[in-house]
Amino acid sequence: MEISDLRIALYSGNYNFVRDGANQALNRLAGYLLDQGAAVRVYSPTTDTPAFEPTGDLISVPSVAFPGRGEYRFPTHMSSVARRDLQQFRPNVMQISSPDFVGHRMVSWARKQNIPVLASVHTRFETYPRYYNLAFLEPVIEAILRRLYRRCDAIVAPSESMAQVLREQRMNYDVGIWSRGVDREVFNPGRRDLEWRRSFGIADHEPVIGFLGRLVMEKGLDVFSDSIDELKRRNVAHRVLVIGEGPAKQWFEDRIPEAIFAGFQQGKDLGRGVGSMDMLFNPSVTETFGNVTLEAMACGIPVVAAKATGSQSLVRDGESGRLITPGAIREFADALQLYCENSNIRGEHGAAGEKRSDEFSWDQINNTVAQSYLRLIRQRELGHGPISQEAIR
Repeated sequence: MEISDLRIALYSGNYNFVRDGANQALNRLAGYLLDQGAAVRVYSPTTDTPAFEPTGDLISVPSVAFPGRGEYRFPTHMSSVARRDLQQFRPNVMQISSPDFVGHRMVSWARKQNIPVLASVHTRFETYPRYYNLAFLEPVIEAILRRLYRRCDAIVAPSESMAQVLREQRMNYDVGIWSRGVDREVFNPGRRDLEWRRSFGIADHEPVIGFLGRLVMEKGLDVFSDSIDELKRRNVAHRVLVIGEGPAKQWFEDRIPEAIFAGFQQGKDLGRGVGSMDMLFNPSVTETFGNVTLEAMACGIPVVAAKATGSQSLVRDGESGRLITPGAIREFADALQLYCENSNIRGEHGAAGEKRSDEFSWDQINNTVAQSYLRLIRQRELGHGPISQEAIR
């Protein structure tokens, strides 16, 4: 069997109604598979105002706005229309990227049809409750995730550090890597634009600490702002540049009023924004990969990140950035202060990060997923299905 023989049913809880690293990766994967001659059908909640056009055929799944986070949709059920379309499409492999109710139903359907399932893990959902004073729910969510992923033939994570977490959580016996790529046409050191910086009142000599991503609390906005406070107490000269939008924007603006909020950027404008920073500060512990970290590295700027999944597989501590214990405000401030005050180290670490980013080619990365599909189909033809729960206890 070749890639062109694949018929992939892909379920996503968010394929294109919000622009983030996970669904952009899914769209890139669909595009790669279609270019190789495979058939791809995507099932996902939809809206009348998507963030971007979907790649491939998209079948809408019934959903409602998520309470308190209206930009997200919560899938409610697999409609009869979607079920009929799935039956007519006749997939020979399935991928699910969202561990919600419909994701469970998709896996059940695939098991009845004797179709192998690959689950891709894009975020650490079990860590989200701690940002909303609901940490007691984490074990419950982890148990639900484990039940789903053990019913799949294999799972893939964006980084080795995240894959190791999944192994330790006993989510599945077969855990692989589906990394992320970076568009070097968009993200490279040549995108640095001093005139653009000056338009915000940033002097050429002022070190810029950047934040890139959706403005939501689970991205570590509290740790970011506390660390900036520590720099101010030390009288460390710096500017803060925030690129992104989200429901916590007002909170973030109130917390660091001296920061420059450049809003949502995309394409070459995003590359210019990232390249015009002097360092990226990414305190989040919810990332499974950290696209923003890789994009900053490709632009030749050092990264100060939490020592967590994703970042640990990208940043080499003391070589291309700093990895700090999550929530350690003083240590984060120490790392930022070093880069603010020593342009030579900043340049050396940025150059090392750019060299490392050359290893991430989108076509090569997406081919590994296609090969995983083919392997799971061969295993199923030999009579091998998902490993039993008892085998991985």
